[in-house]
Amino acid sequence: MTVMEENKKKFNIFDILVGEKGDSDYGKKPVVIQGITGSYGSTHTRLMKAYGTNVAAGVTPGKGGQTFEGIPIYSNMADAVKATGAKISGIFVPAQFFLGAAIEALDAGVKLLVAIPEHVPVRDSIKVLEYARSKGARMVGPNTPGVIVPEVMKVGIMPAQPFKAGNTVVFSRSGTLMYECSFNLTNRGFGQRLALGIGGDPINGTNLIEAFDLIRDRQDVDSVVVVGEIGGDAEEQLAEYIIKTSFSKPVVAYIAGRAAPKEKRMGHAGAIVYGNYGSADSKVSNYAKAGVPVAKRPGEVPELLAQKMRK
Repeated sequence: MTVMEENKKKFNIFDILVGEKGDSDYGKKPVVIQGITGSYGSTHTRLMKAYGTNVAAGVTPGKGGQTFEGIPIYSNMADAVKATGAKISGIFVPAQFFLGAAIEALDAGVKLLVAIPEHVPVRDSIKVLEYARSKGARMVGPNTPGVIVPEVMKVGIMPAQPFKAGNTVVFSRSGTLMYECSFNLTNRGFGQRLALGIGGDPINGTNLIEAFDLIRDRQDVDSVVVVGEIGGDAEEQLAEYIIKTSFSKPVVAYIAGRAAPKEKRMGHAGAIVYGNYGSADSKVSNYAKAGVPVAKRPGEVPELLAQKMRK
C-alpha cells in the first residue's frame, strides 16, 4: 500500500468535522476561515458561528492581532493553527489567491480544506489536490457550497433552513439543488447525517466515488441521495462503482439539465455535453443498470427514496 493509499484509508471526514457522538468535543472541532474579513467571508462567518460552528480563528494577511465578532485574526495559517489546533479550513479568498491560501493551510497541518471560491483555474485545483493527497489531507470543492452536519455545524454558504438531522447523506454537484433536495427530504421525514457539495468544476477535490467511500461502512447512514447534472462522466463512473463494489445502501439520484442543448455549457464549468458524452440519457441509463432510480424533479426524490427504503 502506498503512502497516499494509507493516508486515504485513515481519513475520516466525520472525525475531522465533528468527532464521534459522545465525545466531549463532538461538534466543537475548531475551524479557521481564510478570508474572514472579506465581504463574503465575513457574512458567512457570522452565519456559521450562529449555526454553532466553532469558528476559532480567521486569517487575513496584514490584519493579525485584530478581531472579527470576537474571533481572533491572524496574518498567516501557521499562527492560526498553532493557536487553535484547527484541522479544518474554510477558504473564502478570491479565486486568484486560492492556490497560495490552500498550500499555506496544508503546510500548517490542516486536514480538510473546504474550498468555496468559483472560477479557480483548473491547473491550480490540480496542484492543490495533488498536494493535499501528499499531506494526507482532503479538499472539498472548489466551487462548492461546503459541507453541513445538520443541527451540529457547517462550513460553507448553505442556508440552515432546508436541513434537519437524520440518517440520509446528500452528495451534490449543485449548491442550490442540494438545498432544494434536502428541503424536500426534510419535509418527508428524511433528515440528513451529512450534506456535501461536490462542486461544479471539472476538477473535484472529493469526487462522487470518494464521497461514497467515506460513508459506505457507517452505521449512522442508511441511505444516499446524489444530485448530479449533465456534463462529464461522474455519474456514469459512480454507477459502475455501485455495481462493482455491491454498494448496499439505498441510493436515489436526481439529474439537472435534462432539457439543456448539446455542446452548450449550462452554468457550471463541468456541465457541458458533447454528443452523447455526459448527456442526461447516458447518466439515467447507467444509473438504471446500477438499480438507482432517477427523479424527474427534486420533489420526487423523497418519494423514490421511500420506495427504495421499503424494499
